[in-house]
Amino acid sequence: MSWQRVAAVAAIPPGDYAQIEVDAVLVAVFNVGGEFYAIDDICTHDGGELAGGAVEGDVVICPRHGARFCLPTGAAMTPPAYEPVRTYPTRVVDGTVEIEVPD
Repeated sequence: MSWQRVAAVAAIPPGDYAQIEVDAVLVAVFNVGGEFYAIDDICTHDGGELAGGAVEGDVVICPRHGARFCLPTGAAMTPPAYEPVRTYPTRVVDGTVEIEVPD
């Protein structure tokens, strides 16, 4: 595993997100009240992007069909999604958000 830079902390203000591609997979990094959460940016229901969906607490709502996913765990919380999304550990180093990705 290795750490990959995403963006400066200031570039992802609370309530916002950033996207990064990791091994041909889009990953969304959300700032929820100063905590950063990273998940595969793909709804397990129909493959649409989750970034841009509303965030309520630590839950992102798929903008296409309303499935809800827990940002800390990736768990699918409501239909029409039943499978979780992958999560990635995050950290902040010298003002930069990083995610841990497979080598």
